[in-house]
Order: sequence, then C-alpha cells, then structure tokens
Amino acid sequence: MTSVTETVPVAPTLVLGIGNLLWGDEAFGVRALEAFHRAYVTPPEIELLDGGTQGLYLVQYVTAAEQLLLFDAIDYGLPPGTLRVIEDDEVPKFTGAKKMSLHQTGFQEVLSAADLLGRYPRRLTLIGCQPLDLENWGGPLTEPVRAALEPAVETAARVLTGWGIPLVRRAPGDEAALLGHDLDAARFERAAAGL
Repeated sequence: MTSVTETVPVAPTLVLGIGNLLWGDEAFGVRALEAFHRAYVTPPEIELLDGGTQGLYLVQYVTAAEQLLLFDAIDYGLPPGTLRVIEDDEVPKFTGAKKMSLHQTGFQEVLSAADLLGRYPRRLTLIGCQPLDLENWGGPLTEPVRAALEPAVETAARVLTGWGIPLVRRAPGDEAALLGHDLDAARFERAAAGL
C-alpha cells in the first residue's frame, strides 16, 4: 500500500478507498479496500491506496491512473448497507450529491482537477455503500455496512476482471493486512469492543 506522502506510482489501475476510519460507517471505503487486499493478490499494474480524508492531495494519484476503482460511503437515501455501482461520468454526481464529510467534497474536486489537467481516468467505477450511522465517533462499522464488505469486494473483483486485470484469490491463512498500524480493521474493532 502506498502512503500519500510517497512518490506517485506509475500504475495504470488505482483501487482507492476513501473515508474517515474514526467516524463509524464513514470508514466503509478504507475497510472495503482492506477486505479486497485480504481476499485477492493483485498484479503490479494495480496500486491499492488508502486515501483516507486526503482530498486534493489525491489528485496526483488519480491523474496517474488510466483506470480508477473507488470504494466510498455514499448517502443515496437507500436502506443501510445497500451497494450501488456508478460508472464513468456519473461518479462525480454521487461523490458530491449529499455531503457527509469533508473528504467527499474534496474527492469531487479531485475529479474536477484531473479533468482540468486533461488526465482524467479512462475508466472510473464507484462502489458506494449506504451508511447507517455517521455519528458514532470512534466506533466500528454498523452491521449492515459490515455485511456489505464481502459483496463490495466481489463486485470490485468483477469490475477489475472485466477490465482485463487478472486477480488471484488468496489462499486461506494468507490474508495479508493492508494497514500497518493499530487502525487496521482487526485491531481497531477489538479496541472498540474493549478486548
């Protein structure tokens, strides 16, 4: 995984999770990226990036990508845990439709900046999940959003395979952690439960 302070990778496909890990269901994007990494080994032409709440700092990564797959919590006004897949020109309408946090407006601006720079991704897919609770500061994902992680991962695998990218499912016991700190899903959830 790349940190946003490192040199921009030359990877034609970027899989990006955005959201605030400390704000309940807002963490869906990063948690979905983690789950994807635990489930699949990706080839070198794919860059996995925890974009957190970096906003405009992500422009350099988006403009370097030919294809962008994005995980995010999006308020569609649907039942909690509902996934929607939005593609290409429709994506900016949803990343700014109803502001839930600072990162969302920032990501709409990231896409606008990439467009202005003439380096907009050729393919763009958003896998968005309807949140239940965005007021649970320091809390884990709610059950309906947690239940959406596996379907989101499988949806991402179908999208990437459709783009011609070979994926290999990890063997049982080979589930590699993506985040190298105490905010990865396993450690954070144990801490939130007081274990």
